[in-house]
Amino acid sequence: MKKTLLLAASVWVLAGAALAVDAHKPAEADSSKYDKAAVPADRVGLFKPESVTTEGSVTVEGQRVDYRAVAGTLVVHGKDWDDAAWREQAVKDDKDPGDKNAAEASMFYVAYFKKGVPSTDRPITFIYNGGPGSSTVWLHMGAFGPRRVVTKDDTHTPAAPYEVVDNAYSPLDATDLVFIDAPGTGFGRIAGKDKEKAFWGVDQDRDAFDQFIRMFLSKYGRWNSPKYLFGESYGTPRSALVVNSLETAHNVDFNGVMLLSQILNFDLSVDGPEANPGIDTAYVVALPTYAATAWYHNRLPGQRPAELEPFLKQVEQFATGDYAQALGQGAELDPARKQAIAERVSQYTGLPVAYVLKANLRINGGEFEKNLLDDQGLTTGRFDTRFTGEPMDPLSQGIDYDPQSAAISSAYVTAFNDYVRRQLGYGEGQIYKEEIDVFKFWDFKHQPPGAPFPLPGSTNVMPDLASAMKYNPNLKVMLNGGYFDLATPFYEGWYEMHHLPMPVKLQSNIEYHYYQSGHMVYAHQEALKQLHDNMVAFIHGSDNLHR
Repeated sequence: MKKTLLLAASVWVLAGAALAVDAHKPAEADSSKYDKAAVPADRVGLFKPESVTTEGSVTVEGQRVDYRAVAGTLVVHGKDWDDAAWREQAVKDDKDPGDKNAAEASMFYVAYFKKGVPSTDRPITFIYNGGPGSSTVWLHMGAFGPRRVVTKDDTHTPAAPYEVVDNAYSPLDATDLVFIDAPGTGFGRIAGKDKEKAFWGVDQDRDAFDQFIRMFLSKYGRWNSPKYLFGESYGTPRSALVVNSLETAHNVDFNGVMLLSQILNFDLSVDGPEANPGIDTAYVVALPTYAATAWYHNRLPGQRPAELEPFLKQVEQFATGDYAQALGQGAELDPARKQAIAERVSQYTGLPVAYVLKANLRINGGEFEKNLLDDQGLTTGRFDTRFTGEPMDPLSQGIDYDPQSAAISSAYVTAFNDYVRRQLGYGEGQIYKEEIDVFKFWDFKHQPPGAPFPLPGSTNVMPDLASAMKYNPNLKVMLNGGYFDLATPFYEGWYEMHHLPMPVKLQSNIEYHYYQSGHMVYAHQEALKQLHDNMVAFIHGSDNLHR
């Protein structure tokens, strides 16, 4: 999986995308002149909503679930777009609305509705991956869809044909599901004047998903259903933004938010923290994942602890205690104390003491991944450090590709492209864009709650999630993380949650679940089952259906 997410914001700004994104060819306009009666309600611009419906069934942990699947698109616009003003202008100009050139996005989705139950009483969960610039193929084909692709647990999955099976751990037994692709990804496209500015940015992305969800609730009559968000990776800050926007700006309370592989504050990213000197917390929150990885690969000096979790508790205490204090002293750190800290870091990470000292106690994610198994000529994965691969450049300072992405991405993309056309009947003649490079255009400015205008700097949406939880004190949050994830280290999410600017009593609304897996925890089958069970329990405990 190549999901583009999650370099530190300062690194993102420097990275820049190499290629602009192709704009999908707009729907051809009707050549007839328009009057008020002739402007159809579902045709207000360059794209037209569409959908295809099929039926299927899946057995989830012994329970048969019959469902209706809808694959299609909804059309969203920039934040300040006014449909009434647009129609009025179209009539005044006597032009095809397609000529108006307002930026808009056709967002692709696949929805699964359980048959035989009243839809108004049925929970519904909106699901998306992150990037930014990623489609939701990963959660769809690996975690929650009724069909999933089978991949190797921690090694490279052989090429096609891939095995696709009924997903015995789809949460369709507890909730209807809506998989949403971000603007410009999947079968979705963007078009119109300044289209990149309209949709590719922290707040612009929020507004597109906010609008999509409200349109979906109207189209399918689900306003009174228990409602949930499930975001992975960049989908976690998106969830914080969207739930706060829906609740505080549009009076749409949600029952719960489920977060997988969380990062809300990009100052805490261990990808490139050296570009942000003076902020050492990224090294602190990554240390437990370094230790988990060294434990998995049996690189710890001395006897390997029998159990992972108790060992990690020791590392967490050291990371937030002696290690954080040492980093905080900067150049005033006593040399003898620095030596002692380096030895402790070496004991927990398996890295040589000399290397830790050379790095000034500060090792970023790519450096750790490159050096842990360097004596074996291997590098570990970033999204899942259980995976290993041959480095492209043995002399590089950090990793130059992600072995986990290389190991399983083809299986996911191939399986979905086959599934969506053969079983869902959608996409013939179209290209499915699993990822697009948006960083050349991405607007990092964000207007947090209470700010008069968007602020520059690293993305930090902790205030947004706190605002949503204060505004709706019944909102429940579930955090899920993988011990072997170095894209979004598990302890980073824990740290963020315990520093939300909100009353301490609201902390009881948050629950935590961790898995012996990586960023895509569902890529490990045992973790997939655990994730399903935790998700179902979370929904049943918060859907207000009074079973």
